[in-house]
Amino acid sequence: MQLMSILKRMEIFLRILLSTSCLLLVVFMVDCSPPENHIKCSSANTNCTITNSYGTFPDRSICQAANVAYPTTEEELISIVAEATRARRKVKVATRYSHSIPKLVCPDGQNGLLISTNYLNRTLEIDVQSMTMSVESGVSLRQLINEAAKAGLALPYSPYWWGLTIGGLLSTGAHGSTLWGKGSAIHDYVVALTIVSPGGSKDGYAKVRRLNETNSSELDAARVSLGVLGVISKRAIDIDIQYTKGDCHLQHFVTQNDRAGDPDDRGSTTSHVTLQLQPLFKRSISYVVKSDTDLGDQVASFGRQHEFADISWYPSQGKAVYRVDDRVSSNTSGNGLYDSIPFRSTLSLGLAVIRATEDTQESMKDPDGKCASAKLITSTLIQMAYGLTNNGLVFTGYPIIGYHNRLQSSGTCLDSPEDALITACPWDSRIKGEYFFQATFSISLSVVKSFIQDVQKLVKMEPRALCGLEQYNGILMRYVKASSAYLGKEDDALDFDITFYRNKDPAKPRLYEDILEEIEQLAVFKYGGLPHWGKNRNLVFSGALEKYKKAGAFLRVKEKYDPLGLFSNEWTDQVLGLKGETRKNLSRRKGMYPRFYSGAVTARDEGSVTADGLVVLQTQNQELLNNQ
Repeated sequence: MQLMSILKRMEIFLRILLSTSCLLLVVFMVDCSPPENHIKCSSANTNCTITNSYGTFPDRSICQAANVAYPTTEEELISIVAEATRARRKVKVATRYSHSIPKLVCPDGQNGLLISTNYLNRTLEIDVQSMTMSVESGVSLRQLINEAAKAGLALPYSPYWWGLTIGGLLSTGAHGSTLWGKGSAIHDYVVALTIVSPGGSKDGYAKVRRLNETNSSELDAARVSLGVLGVISKRAIDIDIQYTKGDCHLQHFVTQNDRAGDPDDRGSTTSHVTLQLQPLFKRSISYVVKSDTDLGDQVASFGRQHEFADISWYPSQGKAVYRVDDRVSSNTSGNGLYDSIPFRSTLSLGLAVIRATEDTQESMKDPDGKCASAKLITSTLIQMAYGLTNNGLVFTGYPIIGYHNRLQSSGTCLDSPEDALITACPWDSRIKGEYFFQATFSISLSVVKSFIQDVQKLVKMEPRALCGLEQYNGILMRYVKASSAYLGKEDDALDFDITFYRNKDPAKPRLYEDILEEIEQLAVFKYGGLPHWGKNRNLVFSGALEKYKKAGAFLRVKEKYDPLGLFSNEWTDQVLGLKGETRKNLSRRKGMYPRFYSGAVTARDEGSVTADGLVVLQTQNQELLNNQ
């Protein structure tokens, strides 16, 4: 008990120190360690392995590939795809930071080919008259935001983490938060794209398709493709224009590659994505802390009242933090900046101590320790406005007012020189830092109140059960709209983003693992939740394809574009229902029973399940769906 008391005091001290150091790092530190390359090859670009930015997939494997190619132009990309098709090799596309949690980037077997978009990363053109922006698919979200802002333009909705590439975030359906306009998913603003797929001999073994709204059926398939249709080489995105007269001064913007004789113009047609933008604008942001008693009643109306609304929910603490976030006139004074605290470089030593404390809390089954930590973290983040500042340096009070490009996304731990891992992104696998799962699903607004109330009933039964989530800043709730994309959202919905502790030892279950599994199954089976394609353990993908009304149309396009399945792998085949029965470990065993939802299969006998929880991938089986 004395050891536990000492560890708790150490953790509280370090969390306060780290919270303070987050601000000090921004002001004083120049160096920190960016993420390492997730593709590693033993000889030049051959005999390679690939993982994600967290250093592990849900099944803890590291995927292999015979070699990796780094095209710099669309012509090179076409040649690489043609060569792979001729040889009938499996192919997967890899992005710079590889932030997808599932095994989207793994080519099957050891003879596969990886195509990296690292060098397809240029802004090609911005046309302010048509408000379009053409970029290569490897351009990061941060690049896109910054280059658009230089031309007085903006991408109105985006994910909060800017370490994503345009090709990657569109292929997985990544989104921000809004119920306004066409919604928060970037793919819903795509008006054209180019995709390179396997072809026949008459096509030179690679077929280039340039899709736009005149062939909208195939465009709707390609908007969210999971990477199984081919390599996206360029896109066009249409974004509703919502601004008042005088909000910004537009000027013609010429990119580096528009200049005649530019030394970086490699003399060939470059692959690119074209986006339709709108004039740059300002926003006003305030966070409001309330009780979660009426959260279920408030969520739908709140999302319609405020354009950029979201909610951070702390169920064990019984409170929710509402983000009141709207456009204001560009004449409004303010130069606010968003530098999310969890996305900043952090001292590796401090991260190691916090992780050791979490491990101790788990091994000693100490929920009180977790709850104390959670309250400290939550109060610190609220006091520091989650990383918002009024002038780029300090937070002096609400509202935070500033230009959209300075508030919409962040991720400063990505772009600094090496400092020998003294500091790093908190989840960097080279240090003993954060190691977690993410469960992310969207629940239709028509039933989301009942889902929230069911979670509250579970918390009432076990008040400390979700403190572990709150150590990772609770449940982030973002708004998404129904989409025309075949694998986009079916209804206006609320997206629940849940991050929680993962044990390094796969044989050890987590504290209150059964509660978390029951929440996942409530979402997926009882309320028909749809997965975020770039996150989640396997369970949330269970039966997913059957929930998409146009899934059959998507599969027909897939068969047309890649009949040999060269861009598919075992994981995508299972998720898309192209493999046989794949449910595993769902039979109810001794000690496995639900606390609340009778359709759930959970693990309450600590010897009966691994730390990674239930392994579920479904194609045909309806056993659990029929047990609601």
